[in-house]
Amino acid sequence: MNLKAARESFPAIYEGIRSQAPPHHFEFRDPFWVLITTIMSHRTKDEVTDAAARGLHERYKDAEGLSKARYEDVLELISKVGFKTVKAKRVIDAAGIIIRDFHGKVPDTIEELTTIPGVGRKTANVVLADALGKPAIAVDTHVHRVSNRLGWSSTKNPDETEEDLKKIIPVEYWLGFNPMLVEFGKKICKPVGPRCSECSISIYCKYFRESQKHPKMKQSGKKEEKIGK
Repeated sequence: MNLKAARESFPAIYEGIRSQAPPHHFEFRDPFWVLITTIMSHRTKDEVTDAAARGLHERYKDAEGLSKARYEDVLELISKVGFKTVKAKRVIDAAGIIIRDFHGKVPDTIEELTTIPGVGRKTANVVLADALGKPAIAVDTHVHRVSNRLGWSSTKNPDETEEDLKKIIPVEYWLGFNPMLVEFGKKICKPVGPRCSECSISIYCKYFRESQKHPKMKQSGKKEEKIGK
C-alpha cells in the first residue's frame, strides 16, 4: 500500500477497527504507575502485569515509596512477571530517578522519559498518550503486527513502524490508537489464526490478499516478533 493510498483509506480502516475493538482496560491513569506498569509489561500477560502493579501500588503508594523499597520485597510482589529479576531493579531505579532527577513528577517528553533505564520509545509513548494526553503512537507487538499485515509498514523494527504510522495517521487520531489496536489484535488480528473471515477491514489488508493465494497463512499466521521497550 503506497503512502497516498494508505492516507486515503485510513479513515475507513480506523472506523472498521474501532467497530470491532473491545474497550481497553487501564489499570492506572496516574503517569507514574502507567510508567511502572509498562516497564513490567514486556513479555508478560496483561493480567499478570496488572496484578503485579496493583501489589506495588498498594504497598508503596507513590514514587517516593517505591524508591525506598527493598529489592527482595519488590521481587516477591512481581514474582509472576517475566524477567522479574531485571524488572524489580528497574522499577525501583525508575522511582528513584523520578524523585531525584525530575522532582517527583514523570517527565512529559520522550527525550527525558527515555533517559530512564528500561524505558524505550514504546514505553515512553504509552506514558505520553495514555497518561499525559500528549499525541504519541506506541508500537507494541500488536500495533507492529497489525500495521505490517495491513501494509501500512514493512519493518522488523518498531521504531521504523512508528515513523511509518506517523506519515499515514493524522495527529488527531494518535490518542487512543495503541489501546484500540491492542484490543483489535487480541480479538481479530491474532498472532496465530487471525480471524480474517470476521475482519471488517480485510478488503484493505495485504496479509488477507496474500492468504487467499496461500491458504495456509490464514491457519497459522506469521511468527510474531516480540517487541521490547
